[in-house]
Amino acid sequence: MNGGTAGAAGRVLVVDDDPTVSEVVAGYLERAGFTVHRADDGPSALEAAARYRPDLVVLDLMLPGMDGLEGCRRLRAHGAGTPHLPVVMLTARGDEEDRILGLEVGADDYVTKPFSPRELVLRVRSVLRRASAAVPAGEPLLSAAGLTVDPVARRATRDGVEPAGQRHPPHPGRRHRGDRRGTPSRRGGVVRHRRLRRDPG
Repeated sequence: MNGGTAGAAGRVLVVDDDPTVSEVVAGYLERAGFTVHRADDGPSALEAAARYRPDLVVLDLMLPGMDGLEGCRRLRAHGAGTPHLPVVMLTARGDEEDRILGLEVGADDYVTKPFSPRELVLRVRSVLRRASAAVPAGEPLLSAAGLTVDPVARRATRDGVEPAGQRHPPHPGRRHRGDRRGTPSRRGGVVRHRRLRRDPG
């Protein structure tokens, strides 16, 4: 198990029993700004995940002892300190059944060897963006000095009362003033709002 160079893009744990693959993947990720730690089997991966709390795991499917599928199950079960630990699965086997199994046990993406290390870096970034954009349903309220903010509903109250004139986020299905994209017509085209005002029918 090896440590990594500090980086600002995030922490990635690379798990592969092939030292050449592990070194190449880690090198590209480090040059992309990531902090990289490495492990060469399932048990050391679980230990490294608990110790370093990575933001994402790049996990080889064909590992000695505990394979990648079981490793992914355990990583996702423990969460390594996070409610949803993203996993990108690596494998030399491109069978559809293997890909489906990997996704079913919780992998967020699946890359088949041989692969482009640059493409893998882009996939890692993409998975991390999706993970950071996902807002937990049970996100706690933020409170201070009588002011309470609900980050999910984007609503604030002071001493339990909403401030006068507070504007709530628009409902996604509503149209608003200044929205000039128009409304679908019965014929499949778009009817502009000005025409709707002139011709109610």
